[in-house]
Amino acid sequence: MTAPPHRSRLLVLRALGLGDLLAAVPALRGIRRAFPGHHVVLAIPPALAEAALATGAVDEILPAEAPERAVPALDRWTGPPPDLAIDLHGNGPESRDALAALAPRRLLAHAQPDPALPRPPVWRPHQHERERWCDFLAVYGIAADPADLRLPPPDAPSPAPGAVVVHPGAQSVSRRWPAERFAGLARSLRTAGHHVVLTGGPAEDALVLDVAARADLPERDVLRGGLPFGKLSALVAHAALVVSGDTGLAHLAVAHATPSVTLFGPVSPHLWGPPRTGHHLALWKPGPPGDPHGDVPDPQLLRIDTDEATAAALSLLRSARSGASPWRGDEVRVPAAPP
Repeated sequence: MTAPPHRSRLLVLRALGLGDLLAAVPALRGIRRAFPGHHVVLAIPPALAEAALATGAVDEILPAEAPERAVPALDRWTGPPPDLAIDLHGNGPESRDALAALAPRRLLAHAQPDPALPRPPVWRPHQHERERWCDFLAVYGIAADPADLRLPPPDAPSPAPGAVVVHPGAQSVSRRWPAERFAGLARSLRTAGHHVVLTGGPAEDALVLDVAARADLPERDVLRGGLPFGKLSALVAHAALVVSGDTGLAHLAVAHATPSVTLFGPVSPHLWGPPRTGHHLALWKPGPPGDPHGDVPDPQLLRIDTDEATAAALSLLRSARSGASPWRGDEVRVPAAPP
């Protein structure tokens, strides 16, 4: 791992999933602007390298991953210690210690922050993820805007321009709306005259094929196997609408300003949801928080029925055709954030 001889190296740890990466884009861009002369390295799973570089906020990727959401070892770092290391991975000592093991000249972390700070960073459990990391950086004098989350248009052509992208998968079962409900939604959208395509991750072929069979979708509209990021990004950027659970594809729709319907269950959209605009609709039934990594569908997610999700999708599609916004602020189906 090398940087131009005249540039100091800055290492950021965010070795999580696609949604986590995209939620951190405002913070990463704040770091990029604050340290224009540094060579910015992002520790992240290698499968997300293309997505990370597409943000324009990092110069290089340090491959780093661990099972589930554990903190990976950063043993692929080579050369001198980082001049600056920033922990955007979490608020515990594990991620702080992984960076500290590289002996950086300076380390910014929630865990054991610099005692010279006039006020240390505060971890607020009910804060939105994008705002959390921007506020964290602000404590260190680094300005970041939570709204700075757009990705540039991808170079690749879309495999299905103008389609409605339905994505039934999610990393955990607790965030997966039932296959039969996704199929019912897809059937209704096709009946209404919309081109529907299905997508899934590399390990989700069985789920995607199940939904396709239930919805009677032709094989050409089933994009299985996990699209490479460039093609997936183009698909979303040029889609008419994205419908998914609380997963990375929902964040990608926000990054490309593509209208979206996102189905939330164990985690509130106040923590991970889209901006409250007329073109992103978060469906959520308030209730006690669940396990975002659970192995059964979350009860709150199951309270969203097929007719409700279909009506939301059709309304967004109609508004796109007319150029009007279908949802006033008080119609977004997300209640007020908890205190």
